Amino acid sequence: MSTGIQIRPVRAGDFAQWRVLYRGYADFYEVDQTEEMAATVWSWLDDPGHEVSGLVAEAADGRLVGLAHYRPFARPLSATTGCYLDDLFVAPESRGSGAADLLLTALRDLAAEHGWSVVRWITADDNHRARSKYDRVATRTMWITYDMPTS
Repeated sequence: MSTGIQIRPVRAGDFAQWRVLYRGYADFYEVDQTEEMAATVWSWLDDPGHEVSGLVAEAADGRLVGLAHYRPFARPLSATTGCYLDDLFVAPESRGSGAADLLLTALRDLAAEHGWSVVRWITADDNHRARSKYDRVATRTMWITYDMPTS
C-alpha cells in the first residue's frame, strides 16, 4: 500500500508545522505546554549534538502529519543501548493513513542500524487506539512506571 507518506528527520524549516503537531500531542495528554517549553524541545531537535532526535511523517503535499521524538538510553543490566521513543503523534485527520506504522518501522530500522537492542516507549492506559496499534507491533512488558518528583 502506497500512502504517499515519507518518513524523514526533522529539518530546521519544519518548526511551524512541527509546533502544530506538538501542540496537538500536548493537548491530547492534557499537558500545559508553554511556547518556551516547545522552544526548548525544538532547540534539542535542532542540535545534532543533543541526545534527542526527531522524525516526521510528511504527506505527498508537504504537510507534516506525524512526529516521533527518540533518544538512545543505556541498559546496564543487558550491557546494551536501547532507543527510547518519548513522543509519537499523528494528526487526528491523518490517523489510519499508515503514518504511525511508518514512524514505528523507521524507528525500528534506525535502532537496528545503530545496534540498539530495543525500541521502548510508554503510553497512557486509556489510550486505547494507540495501545491497539502497539499490541500489533510490540510486546507489552510487565513493568510499571513510577515518577518521583525532585523537589
